[in-house]
Amino acid sequence: MNIETLHERLSVFPRLPLATLPTPLEPLERLTAQLDGPQLWIKRDDVMGSAMGGNKTRNLEFLMAQAQQRRARKVVTFGGLQSNHARITAAVARALGMEPHLFFFERRPKEMTGNLLLDCLLGARLHFIPMGGGGGMTLEVTNRLVRLLSWLMVGPGTYFIPVGGHTALGCLGYVVAAAEIHAQAQSQGLGNVTVVTAAGTGGTLAGLLAGFALLDSPVRVLGIDVGKLWKGLPASIAHLTGEICSLLGEQRIFAPADVPLVENRYVGQAYGVPSPEGNAAIHRLAQTQGLILDPVYTGKAMAGLMDLVKRGQWGSDETVIFLHTGGTPGLFAFPECGKLRT
Repeated sequence: MNIETLHERLSVFPRLPLATLPTPLEPLERLTAQLDGPQLWIKRDDVMGSAMGGNKTRNLEFLMAQAQQRRARKVVTFGGLQSNHARITAAVARALGMEPHLFFFERRPKEMTGNLLLDCLLGARLHFIPMGGGGGMTLEVTNRLVRLLSWLMVGPGTYFIPVGGHTALGCLGYVVAAAEIHAQAQSQGLGNVTVVTAAGTGGTLAGLLAGFALLDSPVRVLGIDVGKLWKGLPASIAHLTGEICSLLGEQRIFAPADVPLVENRYVGQAYGVPSPEGNAAIHRLAQTQGLILDPVYTGKAMAGLMDLVKRGQWGSDETVIFLHTGGTPGLFAFPECGKLRT
């Protein structure tokens, strides 16, 4: 289908205007010259949204519109301690007059730093339950368990948002983004384009994959796993991508093998733990382009991109667009990232 048809199908879903769109697409000229590989660009989804912004604003345009429709008084979601999704959800909930509840399955930290500091500033109700990570379960099972737990602890009148906004409705935000990138790449005359994005829950990757497929776009997408969080993540992303297409009136089947995801290679020690390579990428982008990444998501994804360039993944006639998903507050939870170890 063409962009006009896609936007017509998207228009039937209630949506709040939380972001100024389209977000900028900018060249990374100095980094391109340094790496001597493909032409590098950056999609600035870090500059949109509430409470220092970020990519989950796109998901919340659709999800919080549904919450309003249902007259929800409370909104519940969950994530890691430095979850950008949780922070933006809390900010949007407050702006809409709803009470945000955020669940973290870790011990309460001694100090509230980074995203947690902003969660507190926003008056979010924080629930810390040290039950360990979700690496032994699928994302879908984890969401079902937390939904039940939140219903028991928070009570009625609650709108539940899965981790990262991982639903077909929420991921429509990145179908919109796929249409933006497709149009911007055409207007800039960019060819052989690959979009590289961090992948935690995989919703952003699923939305982009669905959007480009529905448009029959030549733009490709590649996810860099930053968490090693979930059992069977490619299968989850494949299923979600099919659900998104179905929601928009197209029956498409995606297999786990169809999901372009680099797993495990650039995670480092664990999700939420900065890696030396990620920190080096943060320093490099800051000192070549004056742009700030974070150590949990975008730093590791940029480290993956740089390593793949070094390995010859893309030729000089290709274009790579790095999707900056935001996350700057997370940097302030890890002051050691400011000191680069060589």
